[in-house]
Amino acid sequence: MTAQEVLHELRIKNGLSQDDLAAKVFVTRQAVSRWENGETVPNTETLKLLSNLFHVSINTLLGSPHQLICQCCGMPLEDSILSHNQDGSINEQYCQWCYADGTYTYHNMDDLIDVCVGHMAGEGFTEEQARAYMKQVLPQLDYWKRYEELSDDGQFEAFKQQLVDEINALQIEGMPRVEKLNALVGSFVNLEYPLPGGAKVKFLNDQTTYLGTQLESEFGGDRCFGVLANMDFILICTYREGGADPELVLYKKR
Repeated sequence: MTAQEVLHELRIKNGLSQDDLAAKVFVTRQAVSRWENGETVPNTETLKLLSNLFHVSINTLLGSPHQLICQCCGMPLEDSILSHNQDGSINEQYCQWCYADGTYTYHNMDDLIDVCVGHMAGEGFTEEQARAYMKQVLPQLDYWKRYEELSDDGQFEAFKQQLVDEINALQIEGMPRVEKLNALVGSFVNLEYPLPGGAKVKFLNDQTTYLGTQLESEFGGDRCFGVLANMDFILICTYREGGADPELVLYKKR
């Protein structure tokens, strides 16, 4: 699609007239008309406003002339998994798993490779092939090239270790000790838990990135433990394969 087609489609999809859109991004209706006729394109600042308004990348607004990839893990980027800066604006350099609300979530390349290999193995890659591929690709990405500049001097890793210690101190029966926490996007782990009255409730925000892990139960069987946490809470649950039949074990505010 061309930029003019994208802008027109997004405006219609969001139920906006040209006047409505003009008011939201501080331009005239005639300016919007010129964009949709292909006579002009929005300037850089207006593209940023449109990006945040429609929750898409600037690359998408311009007709997707480039294939975006996460500059931390190398994943191809689509609008649905783009990360956000601390102010809520879209950051089209990273995915939600690698950069969450202004925080880089991976500070050890080997840890990231372990996570990626777990997803890639069996999908056209052997584990050895996946690991070799990631070891070749990651050092070429901007985040790892600029790691010393972008690093937070270990503050986030210290926070993760604090969470690990707090979770292990709970001594949940049947749950192994937590060794690592990885970035998990809410939409992938936001399970519905049954309440005594028959209603169901979700505790997470689909758009937020949390820290968590999955652990096999020490009791065996077909249920495993899920652990999720952030600055505000710790959540522990059990479920069957694919998140089926979830049961809340603990929800603790920090």
